[in-house]
Amino acid sequence: MSLAIDRLWNGLLDTLLMVGVSSMLALALGLPMAVILVVSGRGDLFPSPTVNRVLGWVVNLFRSIPFLILMVALIPVTRWIVGTTYGVWAAVVPLTLAATPFFARIAEVSLREVDKGLTEAAQAMGFHRWHIVWHVLLPEARPGIVSGFTITLVTMINASAMAGAIGAGGLGDLAYRYGYQRFDMQVMVTVIVVLVALVTLLQFFGDRLSRRLNHR
Repeated sequence: MSLAIDRLWNGLLDTLLMVGVSSMLALALGLPMAVILVVSGRGDLFPSPTVNRVLGWVVNLFRSIPFLILMVALIPVTRWIVGTTYGVWAAVVPLTLAATPFFARIAEVSLREVDKGLTEAAQAMGFHRWHIVWHVLLPEARPGIVSGFTITLVTMINASAMAGAIGAGGLGDLAYRYGYQRFDMQVMVTVIVVLVALVTLLQFFGDRLSRRLNHR
């Protein structure tokens, strides 16, 4: 019994590490991408149709590739970056590359929903364009960005379980090796319960933070 609990605990920690590192990287990369997509459009703060089209194409490309295919296709890149294609750190690379464009598009939608009148008023008051981004666009879009990041986290947990089933460790590996391959329904059900609880907690705290940041 204690061995099973240890395996479950280690699987949970691996999943949290996998998703935690990947999500921070996705946030650090995806939010700037969303800002560039918004401000580089025609008639926006930094109009650059070429940059907008190229970045939009890259985002759409990675969003259209199913995670399992992306993970396999990135094996050489993963090996080059982390030195292995097996384990938690090997899963961080494809998870990050899958989550970054997904989050970038969600954050882009939130940024575009900011009232244009606010940015026009800031421009009329003489604000520098980057000041408008930092002090108008991002603060006003925070509730939507937090909600989008919460959705991204939930999606990444689902993807991490898939990654675990093909050698990345975590709860997915536990469910596959000790549940599916050994026909142990108790292990499968336990992993499902833990994943549902984890997703529920993330969604609850994400929604609560989003509501707290919404001052409209």
